[in-house]
Amino acid sequence: MKKSLLPLAIGGFGIGMTEFVMMGILPDIATTLQISIPVAGHLIAAYALGVVLGAPLLVGIAGNYPPKKILLGLMALFVFCNVLSVFAPNYEIMMLTRLLSGLPHGAFFGVGAVVASRLAGKGKEAQAISMMFAGLTVANIIGVPLGTYIGHTMSWRITFVIIAGVGLITMFCIQKLLPVMPVMGESNLRKDLKLFTKVEPWLILGITAIGTGGLFAWFSYIAPLLTEVAHFGSDQITWILVLAGLGMAVGNLISGRTADLISPIKATALFLLLMSICLVGVYYAAPFQIPLLVMTFLTGAIAFSLGAPIQILMIRAANGSEMLASSVSQAGFNIGNALGAYFGGLPIAAGLGYASPEWVGAILAFAGFMLAMVMYFRQQSVVNNDVVDEEVMDYELAS
Repeated sequence: MKKSLLPLAIGGFGIGMTEFVMMGILPDIATTLQISIPVAGHLIAAYALGVVLGAPLLVGIAGNYPPKKILLGLMALFVFCNVLSVFAPNYEIMMLTRLLSGLPHGAFFGVGAVVASRLAGKGKEAQAISMMFAGLTVANIIGVPLGTYIGHTMSWRITFVIIAGVGLITMFCIQKLLPVMPVMGESNLRKDLKLFTKVEPWLILGITAIGTGGLFAWFSYIAPLLTEVAHFGSDQITWILVLAGLGMAVGNLISGRTADLISPIKATALFLLLMSICLVGVYYAAPFQIPLLVMTFLTGAIAFSLGAPIQILMIRAANGSEMLASSVSQAGFNIGNALGAYFGGLPIAAGLGYASPEWVGAILAFAGFMLAMVMYFRQQSVVNNDVVDEEVMDYELAS
């Protein structure tokens, strides 16, 4: 990994920890705040909503500043908001702090993805972006299990203290290791918003929001799935989350190479189809501990393979509005977070059991696959038309 990419990876670690640790400590927060687990799941949706709101808003405000200053400011906001979560006395305040904590998420990854792609060698953009997302996967191997263990054995509030500490370390590394880069062109929000007059960004946003909803329908309720259906002890959840994190790390490594090799849209479609199949597998494996562990690893690997190819798709569709496009892509992931957490909780609330969200997730992932196929055929149509136009021009010149 290039030294200059390290601050982005550490920032990804902190953001990944604050987003995904909620799934592991959800029962502990529910107990402390005296709410049910499905209601506690709304805290996940609140964070996701913060990402959706913050991504275009903060990029629009900060777009005329150098990337290094933007990333420092976003991480300062991240630290402040996670400190607020430490002191949240009730459900309502916790909802607010989670909403605020999500604000810098999309903008950080959006700006970071553009920075990573510009620091990368030609043809290795997806691999460079996957290095930034490597922080998310390491968070799921180390940070989330550690935060879950602390939440179970001591207090989930200490977990948020640690997250804020990671944010401070990220700020130090950004200051020391990230090179000074010029402003990425003059930002004009009205001009940037013209991005959404084209079909492709909306298709990518739909693929991201609906398709990754499958991941979050599974992962949002993984703790009660493990304890209530597979009958693992609560003290074993930490190590199973490590297994999921290892799967995510493997998937992230596969992600960048696959997207650079076969094209981002083909990679996206492939991984969404495999995720749908994996989630059905999780449902049937849920009562059996060893098969469920295998499916936990595989599902984590497939789900996290989506990050880099989708990010590259959005950057290439941006046409001069890369920072906004990339941050909106992150908003799409967190719309998926909210959709998965909300719709995944409905069958649980209806009494269908803690394995039932897997069917919701499989449907969402397959719907994302279908949208990816629509985009693939649109791209093929454009390529074929270009070839025909070129042949006609050659014929006319020859005549």
